[in-house]
Amino acid sequence: MITLDRLVNVLGGYGVRLVWSSAPRSAELRSVVIHEGERVVVGDVLLAIGAGSLGEGLRWARSAHAVVVLTREGAEPPTLDEDAGVGAVLLVDETLSWSEVAAVIYGLVLEGRETAAGRGPTDLFALADSLAGAIGSSVVIHDRLLRVLAYSRLQRHADPARVETILDRETPDRLRALFDARGVTARLTGSDEPFFVAGDADHGVTGRMVVAVRSGRELMGSVWVACSEPLDEPARNALAEGAHTVALHLLRSQASADLERQVESELVFRLLEGSADSGTAASKLGLPQGGLRVIALQASVGAERDAALLLAFDRATTGFGWSRPGRSALAGNTIYTVLPAGPASTARRWVTGLTAALPEHVAVLAGISGAAEVADLAAARQEADECLALHETSPGSAPPAYDESWDDILLQRLRTAARAGRTPTRGPVAELRRHDRAH
Repeated sequence: MITLDRLVNVLGGYGVRLVWSSAPRSAELRSVVIHEGERVVVGDVLLAIGAGSLGEGLRWARSAHAVVVLTREGAEPPTLDEDAGVGAVLLVDETLSWSEVAAVIYGLVLEGRETAAGRGPTDLFALADSLAGAIGSSVVIHDRLLRVLAYSRLQRHADPARVETILDRETPDRLRALFDARGVTARLTGSDEPFFVAGDADHGVTGRMVVAVRSGRELMGSVWVACSEPLDEPARNALAEGAHTVALHLLRSQASADLERQVESELVFRLLEGSADSGTAASKLGLPQGGLRVIALQASVGAERDAALLLAFDRATTGFGWSRPGRSALAGNTIYTVLPAGPASTARRWVTGLTAALPEHVAVLAGISGAAEVADLAAARQEADECLALHETSPGSAPPAYDESWDDILLQRLRTAARAGRTPTRGPVAELRRHDRAH
């Protein structure tokens, strides 16, 4: 999330002008969309790529229920009034490519959030800008998995690899393969010194200076500087010093994230236990009052559960606030996630996405409750547990949902009840058991 005021201020440095606004500068922007022809898209910020006129861009914005529209400056002067049907109009300079604009806006809106401690990735973006100014070239900060954490203001004519990396929010697979082949990963693991990675025209890379970001011996991430040749000594020193500062920021963010996970878990448990203030807890978590499903999930590698479970919980809680749909808590060996999901297929896609983010050798089991109101989440948790137990009997199948697997759940309950207590030695049941054993 980002405010309209910050969006306008940042984009102003790239050649984007605010020409009209009726929305308050404090308006919150939470999503970005691009016009897709006949397909209906909805979002707070619309990039009117391909609009033939300002009027056409405004029509697209109204259709998308957008607060802000960005379009090219047309021949007609922008004369608008309160009935324009959009909150703000920004004009993009002709010299600025849409790919650069999209990269900046996606970064601002999708990553521009602050933590409960009052800090967030904005700190890293400011640091990236400062480091880029000291070195004289653009900077991208990655985590240890080469996902983008922050980047400096895009310079004109950024190489295609850099734009693609920022738009994807992570290093594309083809670039990972290139860097692995050149030993970049190995050098990041074993060296603290900045080193140069030569460009590759086939991959759209002009060249990079790279340095590891560490806390003690732990590799926390890396800083990448776009350059066609190795940096000189002063710039190398600035890069090395910058890496130490990035490490401090990442440590602080990590501590803040751990605190937020704890707060989130406590609120989720209040929902799952059916506390009297569950409605308030849902509001604090940013969840609706209805249309919710509980997912019970377990992860393991063979007989080892702890490491895989903690990794799955980390993936489930990566991101802040609205940037992920579910809210999660860890209880024993099970992760419980409350997800706004009408159909069960939405919850299954969430499980599939989480599984894809884990190493291939991690086995994941999950159960999905029926749709529930906030007041019914305690019962939904039990439904999810029953579906999880059902999934354990057929781990190769899709995660079962309570409202789709009622017959199997009922049979499972009967089997569980039949195993409880002593088996009778007299009567028709005993006769049937003896008959079955004999035949």
